Amino acid sequence: MDYLTLDAAMARALELAARGPARGPNPQVGCVLLASAEPTDPAAPAVPRPGEAVAPAVPRPGEVAGVPRRVLAQGWHRGAGTPHAEADALTRAAAAGIDVTGATAVVTLEPCSHTGRTGPCAQALAEAGVADVVVSVPDPTETAGGGADLLRSRGVQVTTGIRRAEGEALLRVWLTAVRRGTPYVTLKTASTLDGCVAAADGTSQWITGSVAREHAHVVRSQVDAILVGTGTVLADDPSLTARPAAGRADQPLRVVVGHREVPPDARLRSGAPYLHLRTHDVAEVLAELAAREIRHVLVEGGPGLATAFLRAGAVDEVHAYLAPVLLGTGHRMIGDLGAATLADAPRLTTVAVHQLGEDVLVVARAHREALS
Repeated sequence: MDYLTLDAAMARALELAARGPARGPNPQVGCVLLASAEPTDPAAPAVPRPGEAVAPAVPRPGEVAGVPRRVLAQGWHRGAGTPHAEADALTRAAAAGIDVTGATAVVTLEPCSHTGRTGPCAQALAEAGVADVVVSVPDPTETAGGGADLLRSRGVQVTTGIRRAEGEALLRVWLTAVRRGTPYVTLKTASTLDGCVAAADGTSQWITGSVAREHAHVVRSQVDAILVGTGTVLADDPSLTARPAAGRADQPLRVVVGHREVPPDARLRSGAPYLHLRTHDVAEVLAELAAREIRHVLVEGGPGLATAFLRAGAVDEVHAYLAPVLLGTGHRMIGDLGAATLADAPRLTTVAVHQLGEDVLVVARAHREALS
């Protein structure tokens, strides 16, 4: 039987949360239910078990720091319409005949306080007799936030901020989208080393190799929508489906931006949800997608669309796939961004570099002020 400190239990909850789907309107959440603090409990191990590193607990009023507690149950959220992490853990405890009265719920995101397709988790925890709740990240949404206040009104002690940096990192995309009110935007480019996305004659398949293309399909499977312009549709007739080698993937919404008509036999019209937004206004596109609860958009269009999103300051992250190819002339990756001098050029922060076969992927993020 597992025994964990509060800090170690939050680490476990974050691991559980990561099992949930990265895409969809709901966040990834994990929950671990711990027995009430019993420092004198003879069953609790006084020292870590062999090979186990017990991180220092974050002490709260009346608690002995670092004392491991028995794990009663755990759960995580598997996507929209399925039980939330807290409900999943409570259900598992009930199925095992475990009484959670006086227990501590360690949750990666503040329990929700509203009724949607499932009931409010804050109320479920209080009604189950949970004595206190430990939270990593407060819920910033108007509809679901307020769970901590509801719990406190029911006499449940609430502590927030445990491993918050890790919780924020896990929920970076979702938190950005709900705090700002528009989807998180990832711009994907695939270019030669000298910045071309196509040769002078328009040929572009394939600049990158099979390993890089497989990685791009994995990314597609993790976003809610893929965005291209009508020019890309007319020139390349892409299917825009996610086809990762690991197996079948849920397909993202395929979005076409622009005024020109999309041919009725275009490949992206079949096999997955499709939307045509007849506009060139980036803000209008993002507002429409936000209204559809799209949290993460992958922009895969050509240089025109990439330039429009960059000029609008709407790109949060860039995935730049670079192939060891030199064209010397051809179609450039992006157009004019209005930077007359180097000092005016937007600078990103490189967060990862991966070698993918013969190609390299650079992941860079825009500088954003934190939104609380």
